[in-house]
Amino acid sequence: MRYIIPAAILAFALISQGTMAQTQTPGAQANQDSIPTTAHQQKRQARRERVADLIRREEEGVLVYNKQYAFGIKLATDGYGISYEIGWMKSINRTSILQFELNEKKDPKEYKVSVSDNPVTSGTPFIFGKQNYFYQFKVGYGEQRVIGGKGNRNGVAVSAIYAGGISLGLLRPYYVQVQDSVGNLENIKYTQADSAEFLGAVLGGTGLGTGWGELKLQPGVHAKLALRFDYGRYNEVLSAIEIGVNAEYYTEKIPIMVIATNHAFFFNSYVTIEFGKRK
Repeated sequence: MRYIIPAAILAFALISQGTMAQTQTPGAQANQDSIPTTAHQQKRQARRERVADLIRREEEGVLVYNKQYAFGIKLATDGYGISYEIGWMKSINRTSILQFELNEKKDPKEYKVSVSDNPVTSGTPFIFGKQNYFYQFKVGYGEQRVIGGKGNRNGVAVSAIYAGGISLGLLRPYYVQVQDSVGNLENIKYTQADSAEFLGAVLGGTGLGTGWGELKLQPGVHAKLALRFDYGRYNEVLSAIEIGVNAEYYTEKIPIMVIATNHAFFFNSYVTIEFGKRK
């Protein structure tokens, strides 16, 4: 009898332990199944977590995209231009950008002179003492770094922009209309021989149709720093204002004006209105 009671207790303990193991097995098995076991499952899990994180950030006003495309209209202290930009997002706060710009640079001493309404002349106002139009085609590469998020969709994201690259300067001769020694009208550009007529006996300008066949290339480099304020409500649309400074250096002095000192180095500030899309 004394052996029967301990044996019964031992049997009861074994049966209880088995029952508890059977009860816990399904939950443990479910938890084990939820853990990725292969490389493919791990990638899928990481992708799902990344998508969920992007959705959450977009709801919070964080700019999230793969690529962005932006067209800009620029007004600078020494001219104006247009720009086009392609951006590749590398991280939440960093985007690599490739920029293209086409600008015209003006000299501070430029001013237009009006002429009388004379049917013999063109009657077109002209810029006194201007020697060349100066255009720049720029290609630059840089980065956009977010330094202040939107906070919400109605906020403004602030980014720092820094970029640099090559600048191809194009010089186009500036022509004016004068009267020759026998009274005929002719178009002339600035030369040492015609300097007196070019600066004195001008009857009018010649418009935008002259000088295109005489373009001269002037290579250089450029760099810029800027702040971009993106106020677009949705991530798919880019709406921003960029404010910055720009520096350019060319291999030779640029002869824009006859009556002013010419320079190889230029420094300006600018404002660009940008609009585009993201995907």
